[in-house]
Amino acid sequence: MAVPVLDRNKEPLMPCSEKRARKLMKCGAAKPYWKQGIFCIILEREPSGRELQDVAIGIDPGSKRTGVTVATENTVVFNLLLDTPYWVKEKIKFRKELRRGRRIRNTPYRKCRYNRAIGGIPPSTKARWQSHLRVINIVKNIIPITDVIIEDVAAFKKKGARRWNVNFSPLEVGKKWMREQVDALGLKYHKFKGYETKKQRDYRGFKKTSKKLDDRWEAHNVDSHCLVEMWFGDITPFKGLYKCEFLNHYRRQMRLSNTKKGGKVRPYGGTLSMGLKRGTLVRHVKYGKAIIGGSSKGNVSLHEIYTNKRISQSVKVEDCKIMSRLIWRPRFLSDMCK
Repeated sequence: MAVPVLDRNKEPLMPCSEKRARKLMKCGAAKPYWKQGIFCIILEREPSGRELQDVAIGIDPGSKRTGVTVATENTVVFNLLLDTPYWVKEKIKFRKELRRGRRIRNTPYRKCRYNRAIGGIPPSTKARWQSHLRVINIVKNIIPITDVIIEDVAAFKKKGARRWNVNFSPLEVGKKWMREQVDALGLKYHKFKGYETKKQRDYRGFKKTSKKLDDRWEAHNVDSHCLVEMWFGDITPFKGLYKCEFLNHYRRQMRLSNTKKGGKVRPYGGTLSMGLKRGTLVRHVKYGKAIIGGSSKGNVSLHEIYTNKRISQSVKVEDCKIMSRLIWRPRFLSDMCK
C-alpha cells in the first residue's frame, strides 16, 4: 500500500511508500491529513520533483457493493469497498405513493409527469453511477489519476419486446452517462468485458468468493485489481481495504406521512442540525470523534463513526469542534492483509 501525498496547496503529487511517509512525518517535513477518512500526508516544504506517472482507478460496479482499486504501474495505492446507495428505489416508490394519495384528496399536488416517456435515467440507476463518479472526484483530489477502467456489464435484453432493447436499457443509459462525465473530467475512459476480467483472474490464480456481501478483498476488489492489471501488467496485490458506507440522509419533508392522534402532524427530515450539516465529523469535549446526526430541543445527536450507533441525543453545538464533512462512514480493514 502507498500513501497519497499533497503539497502545501493540497495539490496531489505521486504517492510514496508507508516507510517514507513515516520518515517525513517524524522529521517534520510532512503532517498527517485525512480526506474522507483516507490517510494522506501534506508536505511542509517544496517537493523535490513534480514528475507525474500514469495512475489508474479500476471500478468493479455492483448492485449493492462496488470494488475500487487505485494503482500505479508498480504498486497498489489503496482499495475501497463501497456500499451503493440502494435505498433510492424505495424512497422514490414511497414518494410516488404519497403523491398519488394527494391527487385523490382536496389538497395541492404536483401534476403527473411522464418522466420515462421523455427519456432520462431512472433515479436508482443514476444514484449508483453518481456514487462511482463521487469516488473518482474524491480520489482525483488526492491522487493524480489519469485513467478510469470500468468493467463493462452487459445489458439485459428482453426477447420479443420492441422498446426494451440495448438503447432503452437503463443500464446502457447509465453507462453512457458515466462515460460522458469521465470525459468531462479530462480522464481517459477504458472498459473491459466480464469474461476478460475472469480470464485475468484465472491467469493470476486469484480466487473470488461467492459471498458478495463479505468484507473481503476476494468479494469485489479482486476484480477491480484485475482491471488495473489488464492495463498496466502484473502488480503485487494488496488485500487491505477501506470499507466505506454512504450516509443515508432523510431529505426535508413537509410533514410525516402518518398523523398522530387528533390529526396532528409535524415536519420531518432535513440535512441541517442546528446549523451543522448532518454527516459532519466533529470532536466533542467528552465523546471524542463522532458524526453529527439529528437535532431535538436545541441540541444535536452524535453517532459513532464506524457503526452509526447513537452516542448521545443532547449535545450542545458549542461543545463540538468541526473537523470535516463526510459523505460515508470509512473504516480501514487491516485484518484483510493476512
